[in-house]
Parts: sequence; structure tokens; C-alpha cells
Amino acid sequence: MINRRTGLALLGAATLAACAAPAIEQQLGPDGKPLPQVYRINPGDEGKVTYNMLDSINALRGSAGAPPLQLNAQLTAAAATHSRDMSVQNRPWHFGSDGSSALSRVQRAGYTGRMLGENISETYENETQTLTAWMELADTRAVLMDRNARDLGFSWFQEPGGKIWWTLVTGG
Repeated sequence: MINRRTGLALLGAATLAACAAPAIEQQLGPDGKPLPQVYRINPGDEGKVTYNMLDSINALRGSAGAPPLQLNAQLTAAAATHSRDMSVQNRPWHFGSDGSSALSRVQRAGYTGRMLGENISETYENETQTLTAWMELADTRAVLMDRNARDLGFSWFQEPGGKIWWTLVTGG
């Protein structure tokens, strides 16, 4: 049994050890800002990432009085195809390497509703940071907050070096 004096001594030693722990240095880029940390999406985390994005978007939409979105398998398939294709092309843009548009990818995936918008991103950041960036720009925010949207497709492709190609597609 540890008496009070021994317990206080152990607590003090633990506190000093914690204070002596080396600080983790964050690397800075040429602009003096911290370099991004690589965000790794592990195979077991796909559902967590997807539902974190869906729940976050629906919270934002709810606070604006917009109806919630539901995940749609066909839109998600179109988003997954485009995320991988952007990586192959090594550029974030809305056209596929085969000349496809967001609309044609959604149709090829079998979505029978109306495709409303597509957001894309090339980043090392997580889904919450990506959503925040999309909300800061009027055109990508409009895709997320479109009151006509009912369906959501969301996917990504992560390269071995950590870069993530995000694609989000809405339909109604």
C-alpha cells in the first residue's frame, strides 16, 4: 500500500518527467507556416470518414434550414472513380482522363436523379479540414448547401505518399 508521502513523491516525479519530455518540433515551410501533417486513412476507417463528412454536412445544412442528405451508392461510385482518376492525371479538375464530365460519370454509375454539383480537392488534410475549406468558398459552399440536393456521393483516393484526392457529388 502506498502511503500519502510516497504517493505525493510519485506524483511529483511523474510531473517532472512529463515536463522533461522533449517537445515535438513542427516543421515550417518557406512561408513560415507549419507544414501539413500527413493524414492517413486506414482501411478500417472508411466508414468513419464517410459518416463524419455526411454528419458534418447535415449539421451545417440543418442549421441553415436545408434538408439532410443521404448517401447514395451510385453517386459514391462516381466520386470514387473521379478521385482515382484525378490522382492518375495528377491534377484536381472536374474532367476525367477520358474527357468525361461530372454529369457523364454520374450517369455511367447508374444514378437516375439529377446531378447537382461536384466538389473536389487535392490535399493532405482530413475530411473536416476539407469541408471547412469548401465552406469558405461561395461556389463549393453552394454545392453543399443546395436545398434541392437530397443525395450525396463522397469518396477519396489516397496516394502512398499521403496526398488525398477528395470528390463529393450531390444529386436530387
